[in-house]
Amino acid sequence: MKTIQISLNSIDKVKSFVNEINKFDFDFDLVSGRYVIDAKSIMGIFSLDLSKPIDLNIHVDGDKLDEVLEVLKPYCI
Repeated sequence: MKTIQISLNSIDKVKSFVNEINKFDFDFDLVSGRYVIDAKSIMGIFSLDLSKPIDLNIHVDGDKLDEVLEVLKPYCI
């Protein structure tokens, strides 16, 4: 598992983020304070405080991790 910080400070960013990670078969969790939600859930993301950076837990290792990180670059802080 790898944790990175991302910023989803606009509706368009949230929509494109969910579309990108839904292409993968791995689990992604967003952690904001004491809340942990499925990052593939657009409704769940909108329940978080999006004005601050959010931790993204990526549940994948090895070669696939590099591929995921490349796709997520526009959202990384």
